[in-house]
Amino acid sequence: MNTVSTSEPLPSYESELRSAPSNALVATARRLLGDRAGAREVTLLLADYGVRVLRPVDPLPGADEPLSAQDGPAGRAFTEQTPVVEPAADGTAAVHVPVSVRGDRLGVLSARLPSPGADPAGVRGLGEFATALGHEIAAVERDTDVYLLARRTRRLTLAAEMQWQLLPGRGCGRPEFEIGAHLEPAYTVGGDNFDWSTDGDHLTMTVTDGMGRGIDASLLTGVAVGALRNARRAGLGLADQARLADQAVYAHFDGKVYASTLLLRFDLATGTVQAVDAGSPRLYHRRAHTVRQIEMEAQLPLGMFEETAYEEQIFSVRPGDRLVAVSTGVHGTRSPQGTPFGEQALCEALDTVPAQAPQEVARSVVASLVDHFGSTDLTADAAVVCLDWHGREPATP
Repeated sequence: MNTVSTSEPLPSYESELRSAPSNALVATARRLLGDRAGAREVTLLLADYGVRVLRPVDPLPGADEPLSAQDGPAGRAFTEQTPVVEPAADGTAAVHVPVSVRGDRLGVLSARLPSPGADPAGVRGLGEFATALGHEIAAVERDTDVYLLARRTRRLTLAAEMQWQLLPGRGCGRPEFEIGAHLEPAYTVGGDNFDWSTDGDHLTMTVTDGMGRGIDASLLTGVAVGALRNARRAGLGLADQARLADQAVYAHFDGKVYASTLLLRFDLATGTVQAVDAGSPRLYHRRAHTVRQIEMEAQLPLGMFEETAYEEQIFSVRPGDRLVAVSTGVHGTRSPQGTPFGEQALCEALDTVPAQAPQEVARSVVASLVDHFGSTDLTADAAVVCLDWHGREPATP
């Protein structure tokens, strides 16, 4: 029996996946892997919005229960972003490989392969297939709700539906950096948002905390993020992006509500960072064993007053540095006894996860916040964005 890695070249898989109906990617994957790798029990598991469970898309009979996104073979493959192989006595092996798109973790592809096909080459081939499948899922979500529905354990509020559609994803990676982000309460979030965009020279990243709750907060954040993107895509500098977004929010809401926003622009070649602190999100920096808050000049939130002028500040990052941006719902949340989560608790949470990947760091900070609050039903939106800076290799002469 041929394996994924030895018989058919990957482009043939990509071509057949691309030509499959938007809602039938899992059925197509089962057919391809069955015909060409002898695979059985092929299941695509997607992480839910809270990143607590992995839910099957088009589940096989008797396999419709969600699995933990942290524990078990599939959970380990997702959390550690590495294949997990379970040999069986019947001459097969269950293989679980992560499904991700450019650093954004989507879920896990699980398949039962004949033992010869579960060798390192076969596992590597299944991983390449999973990557191709992940890219197709990202492409077809414009045409079908199948994969979005698989991600939810319950109904989203309208505000949360709008907010998740506004987000760029939960992660992004390229040689110079890796980003992981998390948002809670995942199914009822209204005003918190994170955004990023990268080109050949720069990475622009924002964290926005829209005032209020529910649909009103989501509408406010939608205007602020849309205006920031519009200004960024017009080629404006960071301070002018903030200025034009401020004008747009004020023009629409007349100063009655506003959006606190942290704007960062990284030079990919040098690690120089331009920053505008327009409100309450905070930025923490971890270098070696030291965690500290980066103090910046607090400027007015977007939309509070008309014609606000913003100033950029400059700092720099070095390879190995970690930055964590958090919204007010993180650093301002109080325990049932009234104790704020605060800087010390946040620094302790960051200090306990130095070896974890950014997406796991973001999730760990939120988990610490939930423990502090005493419930998963947070009363304020909480956004956490973690960025690991690798830097750019010097050009060879």
